[in-house]
Amino acid sequence: MNSSNLNPANRALPIVLGSTSPFRRELLTRLGLQFSIDRPEIDEHHQENETATQLVTRLAAAKARAVAKRHPESLIIGSDQVACIDDRILGKPGNRENAIRQLSLASGRRVSFYTGLCLLNSASGREQVICEPYHVHFRTLDRSLIERYLDAEKPFNCAGSFKSEGLGIVLFSRMEGDDPNSLIGLPLIRLVSFLENEGVIIP
Repeated sequence: MNSSNLNPANRALPIVLGSTSPFRRELLTRLGLQFSIDRPEIDEHHQENETATQLVTRLAAAKARAVAKRHPESLIIGSDQVACIDDRILGKPGNRENAIRQLSLASGRRVSFYTGLCLLNSASGREQVICEPYHVHFRTLDRSLIERYLDAEKPFNCAGSFKSEGLGIVLFSRMEGDDPNSLIGLPLIRLVSFLENEGVIIP
């Protein structure tokens, strides 16, 4: 559980982050909210003919609903993210060799990240769901740079094989999008609006 000095009167319902991602936890902490964490247990497989946008919005909502079963009077945050090159969805690499392949594929190209966000009021059943896109243009990467980066940061559990909040920035030529937080895994700008719609005052 994370907490801060927010007056509990400023929110009507407890907030639960339906994710065990340390990156999402850190991002949500920036809003100065008290919240708890619960792990969603869902099937995250990509369905046939499903677009990246459809996938992340479906999974974000599914994660929130799964957690809501254990928190019936709460605001549940669900999120999911994929990286794509030319509509090809890239998963988390899992190991060094897969990461080398992903970054070699990204070299000199634009990689699009799609982050699904759902805020579910488990008391009322109201869902707010969006997909936030963000695009990263990669420099031309040689094998030596890729290997040095991977050995330094080991981003094997990150979509796209990099950490933009760390050394991953050295791989980019430019970025484009409305909310750089979405690249890390949680679109805070849209989340603030969703929370305000539920009566949460920030700050």
